[in-house]
Amino acid sequence: MASSNAPELRQLSEEQLLLEVQRRAVRFFWEKADPGTGLINDRTNNFGDDNYVIASHAATGYGLAALAIGVENGWLRPDEAAVRARITLRFLLNTSNEHGWVVHFVDKRNGMRVWGSEYSSIDTALLTAGAILCGQYFARDRATLDVSVLSDALYRRIDWGWMLTNGYTQPDKKILSHGWTPERGFITYNYGAYSEAILIYLLGLGAPVNPLPEATWEAIERPLQTYHGMDALKAGPIFIHQMPSGFFYFGNQRDKLGFDYWVSSTNAMKMHRQFCIDRAGEVQTYAQGFWGLNAGDGPDGYSAFGAIDGTDNGTVSPTGAICSITFTPELAFSAARALYDKVGPMLWGKYGFANAFNMDRNWYARDVIGIDLGMALVAIENYRTGLLWRLMDSFYSSAPSFRTAGFNGTSEAEPRPVYLPPAA
Repeated sequence: MASSNAPELRQLSEEQLLLEVQRRAVRFFWEKADPGTGLINDRTNNFGDDNYVIASHAATGYGLAALAIGVENGWLRPDEAAVRARITLRFLLNTSNEHGWVVHFVDKRNGMRVWGSEYSSIDTALLTAGAILCGQYFARDRATLDVSVLSDALYRRIDWGWMLTNGYTQPDKKILSHGWTPERGFITYNYGAYSEAILIYLLGLGAPVNPLPEATWEAIERPLQTYHGMDALKAGPIFIHQMPSGFFYFGNQRDKLGFDYWVSSTNAMKMHRQFCIDRAGEVQTYAQGFWGLNAGDGPDGYSAFGAIDGTDNGTVSPTGAICSITFTPELAFSAARALYDKVGPMLWGKYGFANAFNMDRNWYARDVIGIDLGMALVAIENYRTGLLWRLMDSFYSSAPSFRTAGFNGTSEAEPRPVYLPPAA
């Protein structure tokens, strides 16, 4: 990847700043991939050298999507990006998996499982979604059509029924397990309520080989929560509302159950910000105008911070606020400006904004985390160009998936409710 000198902080407009967030994220995914495997660091130090060698398959999925974004914006050469895609996908197709499901954390040098990590359903979905986007992008050129063949092979090998029914021992089970380990079997926690896992279900509903049954979409619980007169599907960390929309576009449509996920996520962005405004008298970080409660690093370690009734200690995530750009662009622009101007010297490094900070504790993260950089990268690109949405929409499984979930366009007057009972 060609290097470039970033402008001084004071010289960046809001638009330039967000473009620079993207460029530095692409740099992370390019530099932190092992050259022999293509596997990408789960995290790295944003301000200096480190010896981190632990990769996550989720970060690698975002890294595959980053290849398309890097080429599209001129930050990567098409030939070098295609070579990286081939190396990564070929390695993935020959590395350890269980019925097509991959391990959460691995050694990036050899793909070996570390820390007793689970074969993870959400990490497999993020890897697969990134691979699909990469394949669709390179399929536009006959010379790189093989990249799409490799990515499709990764998708087709997933045994959806195995993760759904706990190895076919519970044939009537309708919700996916979080994962499986060889030591303990299937994790007892399931994705039975609204979460980022709607990404997994949508990929599974449209799968070309033994897709998830239609009943799985209906089995997900979807409780609503209300704050300051706004309704949203209940969730804690803000990424839950943002992650699936990095890949699938939910605007102007409802599913067959009557839910509008775009309206829900838009309201959730406003609710998170309002929650921080309401607590500004108690929390210095919020008093300075910062918001975005997310899963990530904190002064006491990694935690799942969230609103409106989740863990909350004044730690906020730059990604959490910036990823609101597809739903509430004005809030994302102002958040990025404030981050840059007020805490830039403590957070802004080689790969963009570090993961999180807490002004009340005078704590500022030193690391960036791959999935957070990836979420910001795809959100900004979708806001700017819609590239990832178009690529996913053009993939052969997307239309069947959305049909099975019963999505239909809607032209209701604003403001639209999150939920409307479906017609009889």
